[in-house]
Amino acid sequence: MNHGCTLYKTMDYLAKRWTILILLELRKGEQEWKRFSAIRESMGDITPKVLSERLKGLEAEGLVAKRVDASAFPVKSEYRLTEAGEELVEAVKHIKHWALKWKIRNEACLRQDCRDCVL
Repeated sequence: MNHGCTLYKTMDYLAKRWTILILLELRKGEQEWKRFSAIRESMGDITPKVLSERLKGLEAEGLVAKRVDASAFPVKSEYRLTEAGEELVEAVKHIKHWALKWKIRNEACLRQDCRDCVL
């Protein structure tokens, strides 16, 4: 595959471990902005370094927006999906539906939206 290919370039950053799961975590629930610490807690095994690297990369790609509240200590960093990030999550949900149809029978996933996922 040509390294200049759109798909190659896109998969280069999306295929990194944790990237898609971070996007899905930002999509979960009703809260638009999520603190770094809350994202890390809900993701379990991800290290702060890796989470920070992935969030910076997603922000650079325009999929995640960041805001910083430095009015108090400690400084609070919060993240949310951009419009492009929301659209990418919709594409990931299509992959989920494909997997449910052809590969993985998961009754819990059949009955709920990824936004409401508690698995």
